[in-house]
Amino acid sequence: MTPAPTQAPRTGAAAAPEPSAASAAFTQAVFRKINWRLMPLLLICYAVAYLDRINIGYAQLQMRQTLDFSDAVYGLGAGIFFIGYLLFEVPSNLMLEKIGARKTLLRIMLCWGLVAAAMAFVSTPTQFYVARFLLGAFEAGFFPGIILYLTYWYPADRRARMIAIFMCATTLAALSAGPLSGAIMKYFNGYGGLAGWQWLFLIEGLPAAVLGVVAFVVLRDSPEQAPWLNEAEKRCVREAMARSPSTVGSAAHGSLRHMLADPRIYLLSLAYACLLASTMGLTFMAPSLIRSWGVQDLVEIGWYTGLPNLLGLVGMIVIGGHSDRHGERRWHYAFCIALAMLGVGLSTLVEGSALLKVSVMAVSYIGIAGATPLFFTSVTEYLPKSVAAGGIALISSLGNLGPAASPSVMAYLNAQSGGMTQSLYFVVLSWLASGVLLMLTLRARGAKAPVPATA
Repeated sequence: MTPAPTQAPRTGAAAAPEPSAASAAFTQAVFRKINWRLMPLLLICYAVAYLDRINIGYAQLQMRQTLDFSDAVYGLGAGIFFIGYLLFEVPSNLMLEKIGARKTLLRIMLCWGLVAAAMAFVSTPTQFYVARFLLGAFEAGFFPGIILYLTYWYPADRRARMIAIFMCATTLAALSAGPLSGAIMKYFNGYGGLAGWQWLFLIEGLPAAVLGVVAFVVLRDSPEQAPWLNEAEKRCVREAMARSPSTVGSAAHGSLRHMLADPRIYLLSLAYACLLASTMGLTFMAPSLIRSWGVQDLVEIGWYTGLPNLLGLVGMIVIGGHSDRHGERRWHYAFCIALAMLGVGLSTLVEGSALLKVSVMAVSYIGIAGATPLFFTSVTEYLPKSVAAGGIALISSLGNLGPAASPSVMAYLNAQSGGMTQSLYFVVLSWLASGVLLMLTLRARGAKAPVPATA
């Protein structure tokens, strides 16, 4: 049992609240210090990772002019990334638990940065597929690894907001990806004998390798190893971890074998697969969708795809903080899914300019940005600490089967219908499935926990 923090002697009835107030202020100061030490670097690293993942959606607008790749080739290449992710995500997270986050991030970011840059030199479908597979294989473990890493530093009642802040990286990357990618392809095209799309992969890929070295030097694997926390501050973190309540019913399995027998793990994986199938599918098709609405300039397409993410950036932090304050995850997640469905659904109904359609779809970005932090906060609270590394990675890796398949499914729907409306309906239905699955799979706090397979 964790000992209570040392308090000053009581001098009278009026003095009783003072130690508690002082303790709360001290705890707040400690976690503010941790926030500034960890989150800026983690956010930048994830922004670069996400940019390298999604920039194929922009690059393919210009690659068509130099490479004879069909929609099916791009769809398969976009999906193959997630096959590599699936195969290597669990081993990577289990390795992180043994060797620590610093060495894991160094390995991941060096390798994926070099492969992301090497995408500039693909010339055949086979080379394209191999590069995309390797990119997924090397990046595997980054996202679930950071989610696991944050559980070492933050108690449950602070976690949704911090995961949301970490995941602001995806929104910042999506916000900058369009204008940055469009500008690189437009203004670097032909420079040094390389096409604009080749410069895109080089400029957006190589920073990852540098950041891997920075993360290795700057980060520490746990609060106990942080030289910038004194003993009182480390004790404060331990006590905050010990007294923090969960907001969803927790599983009772204490080993990976028991976890693998838990059907809720697979239902959560399916919920995440549906979430990613919609979100990444929409991300990959957004530049082409906006071009189909009559926008032709590459930089203008970039701004149209990027600016709605500002709403997502604000919504992600606000919703995550509201979820922490109210100790509730499931209905917050359902609200985010409803917003995502509403925006995309309305965009298929409104008539008018591209600006009007993008403005309507922007509502979706609030839900898209807010959903994933809530999902993984719920997962970290459901999984016991003893299986968190494997469980987070397993759910994340199985979930990546969704975006592995969705680009090809959407390319097929586009080919059959001659437009993109059917793909948008697919996106909406997949989000709906994700929301229903999570609501039915996780119980609210206080519900009876599942019975383990064996004692």
